[in-house]
Amino acid sequence: MKNYVITIARGFGSGGKDIGTRLGKELGIPCYERQILTMASDQSGIDESVFVETDEKLRGRYLTTFLRRMPPTSNVLEPMEKDFTSDVNVFNIQAEIIRTLAKTESCIIIGKCADDILRDYDNVISVYIEAPRAACVKSIMEKMHVSEKRANYLIQSTDKYRAKYYRYYTSGKDWTNPINYDMVLNSDRVGREKCVQVIKDYIKIKFGE
Repeated sequence: MKNYVITIARGFGSGGKDIGTRLGKELGIPCYERQILTMASDQSGIDESVFVETDEKLRGRYLTTFLRRMPPTSNVLEPMEKDFTSDVNVFNIQAEIIRTLAKTESCIIIGKCADDILRDYDNVISVYIEAPRAACVKSIMEKMHVSEKRANYLIQSTDKYRAKYYRYYTSGKDWTNPINYDMVLNSDRVGREKCVQVIKDYIKIKFGE
């Protein structure tokens, strides 16, 4: 089998990152999430804090642009150009890294609109992980040691900015639309470990042994 990529979009608290990490360990391939920010910083020379600040969220003026429905450009700018550290260019730098990974190695990519960036690649499986709010709240409370009220706030705010980010960079697509993905899994009903197994089984179904 040639190299393949699993993209995982996830609701906050659904365990998508945990599932991706477990899947990577079982398959013996890397799982990229925060690492892409570091790679993008190293490649571009832009301080990593800029990538962290725009990680799956839009900054002020891009929210205004989003409301006007102005499509972002996909061209990566040169360091001397005015908007080199703009949100759009920062996104495009990460997108180029994601495309390079898809062409060169087997891996798992968490978030970053990777499913849409790689939508035309035939070696990609896209997965969306979600869970009921109660399960997400419990997960966040245990993982981050916060109150139920704080967990609810974090879930609502994080899912909101991720949805806006996805909609902006995919020209209006709905982040939770199952049509965007090969499969949608309810991690509460299926269980995280079984989600890993389901994805592994689907890899064999789609790509063969």
